[in-house]
Order: sequence, then C-alpha cells, then structure tokens
Amino acid sequence: MQAVVMTNPGDSLTVHEVVLAAPGPGEVRVRIEAAGVCHSDLHYAKGDLSCRTPIVLGHEGAGIVQEVGAGVESVSPGDKVVLTWRPRCGNCEFCSTGRPALCEKGKIHAATNGLLRGGTRLTLDGEPAYHLMGVSCFAEECVVSQESVIRIPADVPSEVAAIVGCAVITGMGVVLNRMSRPTGQGVLIIGAGGVGLSAVLAAAMVGAYPIIVADIADDKLTKARELGATHMVNSAAQDLVQAVQDIIPGGVQWALEAIGREETLEQAMACLRPGGTTFAVGLGKPTDAARVPLNNLVQSEKSLQGSLYGSSNFGIQIPELLALYQAGKLPLEQLLGRRYRLDQAQEAFDALASGAVGRAILDLR
Repeated sequence: MQAVVMTNPGDSLTVHEVVLAAPGPGEVRVRIEAAGVCHSDLHYAKGDLSCRTPIVLGHEGAGIVQEVGAGVESVSPGDKVVLTWRPRCGNCEFCSTGRPALCEKGKIHAATNGLLRGGTRLTLDGEPAYHLMGVSCFAEECVVSQESVIRIPADVPSEVAAIVGCAVITGMGVVLNRMSRPTGQGVLIIGAGGVGLSAVLAAAMVGAYPIIVADIADDKLTKARELGATHMVNSAAQDLVQAVQDIIPGGVQWALEAIGREETLEQAMACLRPGGTTFAVGLGKPTDAARVPLNNLVQSEKSLQGSLYGSSNFGIQIPELLALYQAGKLPLEQLLGRRYRLDQAQEAFDALASGAVGRAILDLR
C-alpha cells in the first residue's frame, strides 16, 4: 500500500510502498478515506518531538473497517469509524472514572511506536516501520488496536469525521469539559488553528461572552469571527494583554492556549481576571517552559492547567458532537481547509507551517 513515511526528522515527506500485515487479535484494519493535517505530526516531522523511524505519519483520520482480528466485537467490516490517537482500555483507573485521555495504555504508543499488543504491523523495504500514536493514517490503510476506533454513522462525511477525532474534540472538549459555567463569561483563545477554531465553536455554543481570539494572521481571525468570535486581536500588531484589558477590563475568566509557545502561555496568564484559569493545550518541545509570576499567581488566585484531548470521554463525546453536526446544530464543515492528495502531504505541511486557514485534509477516496 501507499503511505507517507518520515525517515529522518527534517527530511521532505515522501510516499513509499509499505507492507501492512493483517490485524492480529484485538486489532482492526481500516481503509482510510480522509486524514487531517495536524501540528502534532509537524512537530514529529521537524524533530521537535521524538519517535522511532521510519514511521508512517497521521493520527487524525476516518475510514471503513475492512477486516477485524480475533476477539474484536465493537466493530465489523463495513463500519465507518473515527480513529483516536489515545486508546481507551476501559479497565485502568482513568478509563474507569471517565478520563480515557489519560488511559495508562497510551504510554505504550509513545514508548514503542507500536500497537497495544506489541510490535508493528508495518514493513518498509523488508525492515520494520512504525506507527505514529498507534494510528498512522497517512496511508491507504492502517491496522490499529480496537481500543483506537469509534464506530460512527455511515452518512457522516469522512473529512468531518476525521477532524472530530483530534482537532474538534480537543478544542471543543476544553470548553465543554473544563470551563465551569462559561455562559456570559469572557474567554480568550490564543491560536486560530484547528483546535482554536473548534474552541470558538464550543464557546459560542454555550454563550460565552466576550469570545476573544488572538492570532498573527488576519485571515484566520476572519474565520474565527465567522465561527462565533466576538473580538479579534492580531497579536503581531497589538499588545495582546492590553487589547484584552480594553475589551474586558480586569481580564477574562478563561483562557485557552492552543499554540504551544512559552510566550503565549505567559500572555494567557497575564490576561486572566482574579480567579481565572488558563488551559494549556498546545504542545511544544519537551524542554519548553513558561514563567509564571509567583506573587500574581498567589495573590490573584489564578490557575494554570493542562488539558489533553479536550479532557474528554471521547468514546461518548465524539458521537454526541457528530449527532449535533447531523442535526444542523454544529457547523463542523466550516472548519475544513484545502484538500490534498496523499502524495501532496509535504505541500500540506508546508501550508500548515505558513499559517493556512482551516484544517487541511488528505483525501484518499
């Protein structure tokens, strides 16, 4: 099969012929129809985050089940599924308490770049190749653990389903799961990429006000307005902290940093009102660290919290969000950007790095 392979960080991404083994017990083979182009993949491609190579990229995707291994009962051939880059084993402490984003089995993907039951199902030129986040959906097909698929209605467009599996549940999840009673309260979203724009949708849906979006690209800010943002700040031209104070004196109750930069996380904290909370969502390099003024943190009782995968119970929330989409209550299609072929993956990443608007899609149909 054809797949996008990273052989060395920093090298151009190319399509290779890769051998995909049949699914083993507890595994599922999926024919990919659409895959989202996410900054997390770009971090690995640039070497900001480390992984074993050669590796097939892609962790945000949707497709049709082709084959299931022994013991798989949750899906059957012909089912449409969303792929998830965190497994949900259902047995660990975190899964049992509704926090599968912290599933203990997730460490296996990161540590081995294999699947949950051990090893890889990918071969390149006779040698092992590896799975990114247990998914590797920049390919015509992938084999994943049954814990990494969610069955969805067959009539959901695959490009919409794909982005719900990462960007949408991450951005919307922070607002819906971590912001307590945001209705009528100020929300600042830093970064108008796929995650940030998804957070705008959620903030508008629950009636937050004002909804302030900061980015350095005016076209991204225009898109944020279309999705429900009430105020936009081009932080390349304006002082973000002062701009927020001008919009809502005293600061916002909630801030979401969706970029993963030290400076913007520090700005998010400075934009909070007393008692406010910043959620760090974007990933950076492992050595990145933000400075938070200690006295201001204590005296203003501010909070800084991390949120992984929207702190969501994604096995339940992804179908719920798709149901809202199908009912015409959630315009997820407005998050989509340009579509690319599989052999245009490098072009898609170049556009992502340069600030393209909307979530780019690799269309494999």
